Amino acid sequence: MRWHNEPPRWRVEDHVITMTTGPQTDFWRKTYDGGVRDSGHFYYQPVTGDFTAQVKVIGQYSDLYDQAGLMVRLDETTWMKCGIEFVDGVQHASVVVTRDWSDWSILPLDNPPAIWLKIVRRGPTVEVYYSLDGEAYTLIRQAFLTEKPDVSVGVMAAAPTGGGLTVTFEEFSVRGE
Repeated sequence: MRWHNEPPRWRVEDHVITMTTGPQTDFWRKTYDGGVRDSGHFYYQPVTGDFTAQVKVIGQYSDLYDQAGLMVRLDETTWMKCGIEFVDGVQHASVVVTRDWSDWSILPLDNPPAIWLKIVRRGPTVEVYYSLDGEAYTLIRQAFLTEKPDVSVGVMAAAPTGGGLTVTFEEFSVRGE
């Protein structure tokens, strides 16, 4: 696996990825404030064609917009991130789809200790699911991303307003369909 913006601290041990983000890091493009931010941390592998990616995420969210989860990325203008985003003191299941401009959808959760995420890609479409127990998954978003077959898939985290976020990713897997 490779880094896009390696974080200040990280390790991989027994298939568990732990990272602490840098401060003021984010992935976002143009919408709302016109800004372009591509400073978040993304640990990824290349994937071609259809796939299912899964991970369990445990974070120490404390600052506005602290975020961690999965990302599918073609380039700096075409990507999707999903996971937990901390808004108004509450963890939200969050999905951002970016095709030059970012959009954002959130669903409040009751600050669970962990969240499981699953992305299913079929052709140009990505489906995002979340689970609070690793068994029952709920679809929260289906979106067009890209028709290009080669993308990068992995875990991401950022701390847009805070001094850094520590997060653990367990059971990360990508399997071709």
